[in-house]
Amino acid sequence: MNGTAAAPDRVWTVLELLRWTTEHFRARGIETPRLDAECLLAHALGTDRLRLYLEFDKPVVERERAAFRSLVRARAGERVPVALLTGQREFWSLPLRVSPDVLIPRPDTETLVAAALDLLPDHGAPARVLDLGTGSGAVALAIAKERPRAVVLATDRSRDALRIAQQNAETLGMAARIHFLRGDWAAAIAGGFDCVVANPPYLAESERAALAPELAHEPVVALFAGPTGLEALEQLCRDVPALLAPCGGLAFELAPGQAGQVQLWLSGAGLATAVHRDLAGRARVVSGRAGVRRNPRRSVMFQADGGG
Repeated sequence: MNGTAAAPDRVWTVLELLRWTTEHFRARGIETPRLDAECLLAHALGTDRLRLYLEFDKPVVERERAAFRSLVRARAGERVPVALLTGQREFWSLPLRVSPDVLIPRPDTETLVAAALDLLPDHGAPARVLDLGTGSGAVALAIAKERPRAVVLATDRSRDALRIAQQNAETLGMAARIHFLRGDWAAAIAGGFDCVVANPPYLAESERAALAPELAHEPVVALFAGPTGLEALEQLCRDVPALLAPCGGLAFELAPGQAGQVQLWLSGAGLATAVHRDLAGRARVVSGRAGVRRNPRRSVMFQADGGG
């Protein structure tokens, strides 16, 4: 395929393009070569992955191949994430718009949603929820989907991120229940929330060189917290407990090795803590609840059950 094509007069089918691109991505060290090839070809053809399987023998015309070639080059050469090439990512069974202005929602973050729902066990009860650092709005939207009487306040310091989040809320028909506010974490926010969630930056600056090249295309401020990686989490543990209603709870996403320290901070603030593990069995979220008497050194382990 001149980089992706052989002879210009050759007829390429959907299946042939998928096979060629899968091997090309595999040779370039792409982690999920077949999946990426399918997502990009479906996007170039204006269809979905299921339709590709139903039309394996369909010829792909030059105009469509040119669009696909551009996507393949960006993925293999520049290591642009698939979600940024297609402009969309599914999270908790919700189709979300994404851009370089927001962190791409990851499957691990569904553990944060599951932890929040544990803190709001009554599906039909009214609730006030705060999502700090909302980015694309993924977590706020997932909670609003599962708790239809919840009113959510979602904040972010980035105007561009808030614009993406607002568009997602409007597209999904949830704009009336999610209010967006520009702000820096908990600054200038009054309390009384039944649940506060955050997926803060939790990588240390020293980890930058060892990370996947795809992360270079995402906002630095959403990834790196500072020299230790704990800077944002420490601030949240200090400021957020005061925002909770009686018996309210909070949940923070973090790196597995940070769970113990975050539990100590939250226990010191008088919260009963729990660790929630992702689908790979790693500590991914620490939650805390106010107004519950228990030994602060103990915690309950939960397994996230995924979304939708």
